[in-house]
Amino acid sequence: MLNPLKDRSLKNRSGKVNMQSLRMTVAWLLLGFFILSGPIAVAASIGSDTTNQTTSQAVGSNGLGERRRAGDTQTQTNRYDPGQTENQDQLGELNIANDVTITYAGGNGTITGSLRILLILTAIAIAPTLVICLTSFTRILVVLHFTRQALNTQTAPPNQVMIGISLFLTWFIMAPIFTQINNEAIKPFEAGEITQEEAFEIGMAPLREFMYKQTQKKDAQMFIEISGTQWTDDMELDDIPTQVLIPAFMVSELRTAFIIGFIIYIPFLVIDMVVASSLMAMGMMMLPPTTISMPFKILLFVLADGWNLVIVNLVKTFY
Repeated sequence: MLNPLKDRSLKNRSGKVNMQSLRMTVAWLLLGFFILSGPIAVAASIGSDTTNQTTSQAVGSNGLGERRRAGDTQTQTNRYDPGQTENQDQLGELNIANDVTITYAGGNGTITGSLRILLILTAIAIAPTLVICLTSFTRILVVLHFTRQALNTQTAPPNQVMIGISLFLTWFIMAPIFTQINNEAIKPFEAGEITQEEAFEIGMAPLREFMYKQTQKKDAQMFIEISGTQWTDDMELDDIPTQVLIPAFMVSELRTAFIIGFIIYIPFLVIDMVVASSLMAMGMMMLPPTTISMPFKILLFVLADGWNLVIVNLVKTFY
């Protein structure tokens, strides 16, 4: 008796493909596809009609298709009108893609959400440069690095800890300046009381005053002469351009940090010399002096409350 399952397989007993069974299988697959595609198309059509009806109701409830804008103001300015067209050849002349909507400060003075996000992302991108170049961060970090090198502890404290301490000390030192910038420049600009140019000038004034107090006269004179401006002894803060004041401030910060680092190095250098002389006197010339002197350096630093002395006096240099 023949097995019907074997007869219906795609291959016969000789191993060749059964073309009749293959054609029947393909026919059944196509029939099933056409049967299932009908209900799916009907459901998609019903969903599209429901969406269009909802959109039409939303537009109708808002007047003649008026778009909602951020803020409370209803003042809108179109930079270029979209224009009109009478035939298909004039479609390229329409200004649909370049239509710009501007809400100016004469209304409620608030910044739209997209513009606020753009400003925040821009500030995040340039924040490291501003922190390094315009604040006390550079001096603090260089002095802490010299302290670690003088102790000869290699990676203790690690770089992350040193950068964190430098950031929070910078925040502590610059907090009054940041508060002044926020109260005198950022808040009035968001309220629409001043323009963008006025906000920039008012915001830079406290930073310029801080940098001017920490900048040495010879550094400012050097960069002013490089820029081609005539230097006079009676030049005040307002007479020095910002592009000259910033590099002069950075050079002065590096010079001051290296001077403080040299002073910190002196007591630890004395310990190294004493230990090296003692080892030479005992004939231990093959023993590295730094290996023996490091515990004495740490002991001296702890007994003298070194971190308090370094950080407190470092912060006092800015006042």
